[in-house]
Amino acid sequence: MQDDIIQKLVDAHLIEESALVKAVQQQKNLGGTLAGNLVKIGAISEEALLEFLSRLYNVPYIDLKSFEPDPSLTKLIPADVATKFMAVPVSRKGRRLVVAMANPANIFAIDDIKFITGYEVEPRVASETMLKRALDRAYDSSGTMADVMKNMEDELSVVEEDDSADVDNGLAGMDEAPIVKLVNSLIADAVRKGASDIHIEPYEKSMRVRFRIDGVMQEMMSPPFKFKAAIISRLKIMAELDIAERRVPQDGRIKIKVLNRTIDLRVSSLPTIFGEKIVMRILDKANLNIDLEKLGFEPASMREFVSAIANPYGMVLVTGPTGSGKTTTLYSALSRVNTPEVNVMTAEDPVEYNLDGINQVLVNDDVGLSFAAALKAFLRQDPNIIMVGEIRDIDTGSIAVKAALTGHLVLSTLHTNDAPSAIGRMIDMGVEPFLVASSVNLVLAQRLVRRVCNGCKHEIELSEEVRRELQLYDEQLAGAHFFEGAGCVECNNTGYRGRQGVYEVMPMTNKIRELVLERASAAEIKKTAIDEGMLTLRRDGLEKLRRGMTSAEEILKETASDKL
Repeated sequence: MQDDIIQKLVDAHLIEESALVKAVQQQKNLGGTLAGNLVKIGAISEEALLEFLSRLYNVPYIDLKSFEPDPSLTKLIPADVATKFMAVPVSRKGRRLVVAMANPANIFAIDDIKFITGYEVEPRVASETMLKRALDRAYDSSGTMADVMKNMEDELSVVEEDDSADVDNGLAGMDEAPIVKLVNSLIADAVRKGASDIHIEPYEKSMRVRFRIDGVMQEMMSPPFKFKAAIISRLKIMAELDIAERRVPQDGRIKIKVLNRTIDLRVSSLPTIFGEKIVMRILDKANLNIDLEKLGFEPASMREFVSAIANPYGMVLVTGPTGSGKTTTLYSALSRVNTPEVNVMTAEDPVEYNLDGINQVLVNDDVGLSFAAALKAFLRQDPNIIMVGEIRDIDTGSIAVKAALTGHLVLSTLHTNDAPSAIGRMIDMGVEPFLVASSVNLVLAQRLVRRVCNGCKHEIELSEEVRRELQLYDEQLAGAHFFEGAGCVECNNTGYRGRQGVYEVMPMTNKIRELVLERASAAEIKKTAIDEGMLTLRRDGLEKLRRGMTSAEEILKETASDKL
């Protein structure tokens, strides 16, 4: 059925053959349906796809963006049936049940739903992406957080933890099903909300759970303090950590199926004065966007970056603080250059996502497999393209430079505030200026800013104070539209949904190479780069602001002034 629809989209000239090839490749890498991947890569908008499906099936379409499940309707269709047929009950009119479906032409599904519910079924067509979100909301297998918390006090009795007591005593005699349910619900809730991290924090008389969503921490719940030991023990068991050891940090991993998709969780436990704090990094392949075109580069910056990674040798450095999207940019670059004709090797700590056709190595300092050791080994493995997770020391830097100068393309990251500072950082490590000048093709600095939520955004006027701080003048305000979000269900009442890259791309031109050889300061290099047309982080951010993609608050928070 999917193939028929895709072919009809091609026949109707709604998508290009080249976009289809790209979507097929993305489906191989990240899974999902072909139609869903066509929307993800921007080959067709969700609205255009819905209108097409509506005409194809001769059934009205329904937009599920602001869908809120009605428990009285949800219980009419069992979760397994709803998932199997990709069908969600939306409303009821007398004896008629309105059901959103991915394939309203499936008469067997309609007959089954009619038989199970006892209602006449009135189908509506909806996009698969929206249906999956609606199914996640309506049929969270772990139950909602509120339901779980409401029942826990009645279902479970746990003695308050005594640090000196044996762990087994703390769990003795308890029915752990509610704890299992709470932990599963916690993870499912984080995945559904698009969180990148879950923080479980113990304090003297309380416990707090926070999610990091779009880079910002948000408090979600405070489980009863007496469940502290049980919750932490459950997570440590899942991550295969030693539950009896509470004095030293531990790291583990959980692979779990949540909301019909497989999620990897990197788990870290840290002893604090009031117990162990657990942080879980959520690695959800469905949220990984490795299409360079979708990262948000301005056209000129995109051309410079693509040109640099297309070179057969040299070094491309990506800089920025932790959590600024450097790994995603590198993965996107690798996906762009990864073909059967080249040997691509990566050294990572940790390997966050598995990429088809790329040889990925997990760095392990405990056994002597450092970045430098991995790089040395790579050079004996006949590589064309090498990615080093991070250049941390002179050994790694020297080998990376040597590789770049001997016919290999090397991609890596550094922790610096902007692109020009990366040059000084390499020299400070001990790499000679002439080697830096000869080996580096381009330096990219980046940040992530939150996108204004499309569901609740409204146009605003920037205050005089903000315009002055951003150095926005009348000529720059012409044709600009500024927005902010009021807060809605879609964005958890934050006014923001998703994030957007802001980039500073500095190619190594002849003038900049001369400055590097002269050991010029970062400020001098920056001034020359700007004179040659480089968009700084602030200026790139202002372009996103003028187009209504983000807010002035985000640009001021994530980028520094260009004053030299």
